[in-house]
Amino acid sequence: MRAWLTAVGAVAVLSVGPVASAGTDAYPTRPITIIAPYPPGATNDLTARLVGAKLADSLGQAVVIENRSGASGNIGTALTAHAAPDGYTMMVGNDATHATNVFLYKDIGFDPVTSFAPITLAVRNIIALAATPSLPVKDISGLLDYAGANPDTLSYGSSGTGSPHHLAGELLQQLTGIRLVHVPYRGGGPAVADLVAGQIPLAFASLAAVVPFRQSGRVRILAVVERERYAALPEIPTIAETVPGFEMSSWLGFFAPAGTPAPIIDRLNRAIIAALRADDVRGKLEPAGLEVVGSTSAEFASVIRRDLALRGELIRSRGIQPE
Repeated sequence: MRAWLTAVGAVAVLSVGPVASAGTDAYPTRPITIIAPYPPGATNDLTARLVGAKLADSLGQAVVIENRSGASGNIGTALTAHAAPDGYTMMVGNDATHATNVFLYKDIGFDPVTSFAPITLAVRNIIALAATPSLPVKDISGLLDYAGANPDTLSYGSSGTGSPHHLAGELLQQLTGIRLVHVPYRGGGPAVADLVAGQIPLAFASLAAVVPFRQSGRVRILAVVERERYAALPEIPTIAETVPGFEMSSWLGFFAPAGTPAPIIDRLNRAIIAALRADDVRGKLEPAGLEVVGSTSAEFASVIRRDLALRGELIRSRGIQPE
């Protein structure tokens, strides 16, 4: 924690100085940094690197990807919040950093709304509810019947307490009255590994992580957690088709520090969306279970406000605490 606060303070000191409020037509005139608040290989890192390479071409400046992981994404997010709002520092955040962590951690070093200028909602990280084939259920309706008849016996794995995977399980219980046992893991990979091995009967996991095992018959994908079916795999239903009102979207998006001039936000918005929609970028994101979106800054801000309200209410009502 001391190292985190020291790092945030150092960035805050460095950011004190004249902010480019004029001459934005010439932007950018020097390299741009994109902070990924998770380790290399994570979806935030993948998105940052694919988009960053395209931005370097379209903006004519080098784009540096800086991994500043730790504290469930809070360290890199706080660093971004305290950077100079001049368009030369931005980040790839997600629903955890900007809609969940504020309810699970004290003194995170930023406000998910007032500390940032949303640029664009980049992608949705499609999450699925998967079951081991030995569990005698084939769909959500069957799962509800089985869980209702066997309360507190079915466990489900997630990538960690407070993750969208965990919250999806809590929401399912809240809306249906079933009682499941949450098993938090340190990341989605270990949860999927135990699901495949039959150590747990259920897991909410990134779709890309379970699809290969579905094809080999080692897991059964019951549904996705989005409001609508995933276009790349339209045969997989949504939980909402059986449980009206269910949705637990996970997303990634680009943010700049609050106060970044609007013309710069607009230019970054256009450039990032163009990068996301490039065939070679989309072709790498979608196989990873990341559905390309692209939105206006205002649309993205609305998503954040909605998810803050929904997740805050869910976390409070379910008594979720970090472990």
